[in-house]
Amino acid sequence: METTNRPDEWQIEQGIHAAVLPVLDQRGRETVAIHPPKPKPLVKDEEAIEAVGNRDELFTREREGWKGYVEWENYPEKKEKAHKILISQTFPPNAEFQMGPIPGTNPVLPGTHWKMWHHAIAGELKTVPEDSWQTVLREKHPEMLHLLQFPYNGEPPKRLVTAKEVTPNPLHFVRNHGGIPLIDKDKWSLSLDGLVANPKSFTLDDLMNESKFPRMEKLVTMQCSGTRRFEQIALYPGQGDEVPQAPWAEGAIGTANYVGISLKKVIKACGGLLKGGKHLELYGAETYFKSNEVMNYLVSVPWSKVKANEVMLAWEMNGEPLPNIHGYPLRVVVLGYIGARSVKWLYRIKAIENPSLAPVQSKEYLYFNQQIGKHNQVPTDGIQIQEMPVSSAIMSPYTKQVVIHEGKIHCKGWAYSGGGRWPERVELSSDGGFSWYAVPNENLSKKHKWTWRTWEIDLPCDVEGWVEIVCRCWDNSINTQPLAVRAAWNWGLHVTSSAHRIKVYSVNKSRPRTKQRLEKFEHTGSPLAPLTWPEEFQTQSWDEYKQFWRENDPRDVDD
Repeated sequence: METTNRPDEWQIEQGIHAAVLPVLDQRGRETVAIHPPKPKPLVKDEEAIEAVGNRDELFTREREGWKGYVEWENYPEKKEKAHKILISQTFPPNAEFQMGPIPGTNPVLPGTHWKMWHHAIAGELKTVPEDSWQTVLREKHPEMLHLLQFPYNGEPPKRLVTAKEVTPNPLHFVRNHGGIPLIDKDKWSLSLDGLVANPKSFTLDDLMNESKFPRMEKLVTMQCSGTRRFEQIALYPGQGDEVPQAPWAEGAIGTANYVGISLKKVIKACGGLLKGGKHLELYGAETYFKSNEVMNYLVSVPWSKVKANEVMLAWEMNGEPLPNIHGYPLRVVVLGYIGARSVKWLYRIKAIENPSLAPVQSKEYLYFNQQIGKHNQVPTDGIQIQEMPVSSAIMSPYTKQVVIHEGKIHCKGWAYSGGGRWPERVELSSDGGFSWYAVPNENLSKKHKWTWRTWEIDLPCDVEGWVEIVCRCWDNSINTQPLAVRAAWNWGLHVTSSAHRIKVYSVNKSRPRTKQRLEKFEHTGSPLAPLTWPEEFQTQSWDEYKQFWRENDPRDVDD
């Protein structure tokens, strides 16, 4: 018998493989199915690419000791040549993971486009993807979860996220937007220009001279705006950008002790800002791609933030020189802002009048109304994400985990609020958010202005079976978290600020029958996990079954 069913038809119908579903156009009398396009053969105009010139010469290393760095912002003609190379060929589509299964691999996503773009430009960028991965393997903990291989995005496993109040460097999350430049600090310099009275250039020794720049040390929590993104994806898929929207979980946050100087002092050393200077544009040495355009990584922060001594130039992280992967030799640390503003591999600062027009600042990291999406989105619809709102997460137990306890479930996690606010209270519920228990003060880590607080609690839970444990935080401004992910969902899949919910199967051993059953599992060797594995013994003998109905009402009645 002939059939039109595909092997995965059931998964398609149930939305498990939704990426292949057609769009239904219901504007006319008849519904029209608009199917996703089939992959087209890849094309490459070799003649057009050759006409651009010798890529190894065009995009050569410009500064001694700066491996993997190409200067784009000073050379519009170089940008144009790179653009011509990119539009003269096609690349395979990104792997779909929001509407289908996430690969069970580590790295999870390879970043194929970004690797191919670097290889296509060639020159100094040719080996950047491979060199960057070697840096990851050298500098990060072997148990890191590599969500995106290139540009590298990675977070620690849950069990290690809050293992220490201060995150060890190898376990600190990384959200890179390009390759990892390898820069010799003795060959490095920082230029400060634009709307300043006296533009200057500084070496690292200049900036570390305490007679000129007072030393600054801060314990700082840094958080990616994509933290807990997977919860939004699981509810409703959203925007996929050139850098695939990495399926961040609860580990895209970390706390470190940074040493450096205030950017305000460096601007003062340049004679201060000229009239009209209201923003500082920050330049990172990595190469960034957007819509077939090539550029360095640029964002900006307002002068008001710098003026408050809340923007650091840091060279030390947890008592060590910055790791290469975290921006060696110098990075920006913007206190209380999303991590995207804390530029790594800093080499230039430009005072400007308005916020940067670079894509990362003007067209990305935007928070949209829930009716905004692929069908109508324009960047000016979005709120620029700067300070992080109050948030929290449960690190243990894991969702869908079975927990055997005696009336209390031990939970632990983190809580954070950006903008110089801090967690004052952390609350948990074991009944989906109806009744709440506050984490005792002695179970909260020390309070700081710019950091998270880690916590743990023995959460009362008498109920057995599936329960929903919920965590929320209140900060010192009495801000708290919306209770549903739906309230936080947005097209960009940023800022999952809703209360964190996990589903746990509660087994309360303080109940006599449960205690007896657990003993039987142990005695017979029948597996408890996975939960869905059928019992390998009778749970009730026929004699016990019949005796029950002799002593109680019958199962069925006649009248």
